[in-house]
Amino acid sequence: MADSRKYVSEEDLKTHNKPGDLWISIQGKIYDVSQWSKDHPGGALPLLSLAGQDVTDAFVAYHPGTAWQYLDNFFTGYYLKDYSVSEASKDYRKLVTEFSKMGLFEKNGHVVLYTLCSVAMLFVVSVYGVLCSESTWVHLCSGGLMGFLWIQSGWIGHDSGHYKITKSPRFNRFVQVLTGNCLAGISIEWWKRNHNAHHIACNSLDFDPDLQHMPFFAVSSKLFNSIWSCFYDRKMNFDSATRFLISYQHWTFYPVMCLARINLFAQSFLLLFSKRKVLYRRQEFFGLLVFWIWYPLLVSCLPNWGERIMFVVASFSVTGIQHVQFCLNHFSSRVYVGPPRANDWFGKQTSGTLNISCPSWMDWFHGGLQFQIEHHLFPRLPRCHLRKISPFVMELCKKHNLPYDIASFWKANAMTIDTLRAAALQARDFSNPVPKNLVWEAVNTHG
Repeated sequence: MADSRKYVSEEDLKTHNKPGDLWISIQGKIYDVSQWSKDHPGGALPLLSLAGQDVTDAFVAYHPGTAWQYLDNFFTGYYLKDYSVSEASKDYRKLVTEFSKMGLFEKNGHVVLYTLCSVAMLFVVSVYGVLCSESTWVHLCSGGLMGFLWIQSGWIGHDSGHYKITKSPRFNRFVQVLTGNCLAGISIEWWKRNHNAHHIACNSLDFDPDLQHMPFFAVSSKLFNSIWSCFYDRKMNFDSATRFLISYQHWTFYPVMCLARINLFAQSFLLLFSKRKVLYRRQEFFGLLVFWIWYPLLVSCLPNWGERIMFVVASFSVTGIQHVQFCLNHFSSRVYVGPPRANDWFGKQTSGTLNISCPSWMDWFHGGLQFQIEHHLFPRLPRCHLRKISPFVMELCKKHNLPYDIASFWKANAMTIDTLRAAALQARDFSNPVPKNLVWEAVNTHG
């Protein structure tokens, strides 16, 4: 019997990858998501990054089974010609199915409750130390506790952005705004937009915002070509000032991480004041307003400017540990230039990610980042199950000859510094000069 289906080739599909003309393939069926991109809960960026190719693995990773019923609304009537599935993808999809049957995606455990309780306790103790003690040391410790509070609230924000940490969507949203905007001063909508782009294009130098830290950091000499950031929609210039900063990045890494929160504050406001579509913009602004009322007010309760500065520096420095943790998972891993390719999506997630080895009693400290490979492959999976599924992921990577990199926390720090040092030494190479400013010439004059 003749096949009455209408087909499009991979080459034809690739042409539908522009705003207003976004086609994707899921299990060989072609869908037009051009209009849906405006309302996509994960934002338009993931669709723009993956458009024009088969995205089945990414779709399976980020969407629950209930999402499949809505696909027919976007079906074009076309099928992908010569559609095939790699053995790695087949096994990956089997794992997703098995974990779904086990109910792992719906079982959150008690991690969220414990974390929320710890956040509340840290907040009360920190505020009490500022208001009810005259000791400078107590004030210093209170600042440190505030930093730990931001770390724990960060894990809650991270979890709630990937899956529902409560059964009620409204309460889930309330927890997001409370722990992200109100307590930490970071827009949860900014974080979701940034983080979704990172997950989709893991370690792409021009698509992954988590590797775009010029002029302060560059993990690869490929960034020295002043490549275009598809996330920020601007050129990442490698000029003389940037070269100077990059040349010493292995020395400035930890000091900058202590102040990295300032960048998150700024990025939150830049997004909310921009013309981009932002869900719940008023809620986001209100949450940030709450933070910028209570935190400066608490700091002002300290007796003098010396202790106020000490408190702020302590809180920023302690939460800098979390910023370091985010970098450890990816800075020393393999990078590439270009958009993510769905046909090797599984491999890109494993090759661009580093796990951190630690005992189970330290899981609270890492917030799930210690199983970053598992998290990238199964982003909807609550972190309380990541250790449980780790052996299955290791076996899958071994079977298909895919990297499964893991290092201790201290080794990962050393690997990150080595990566930054290597790029720094390359930046100092004068064989490919860029216009130098007077500061560069003064610092690097010899003899």
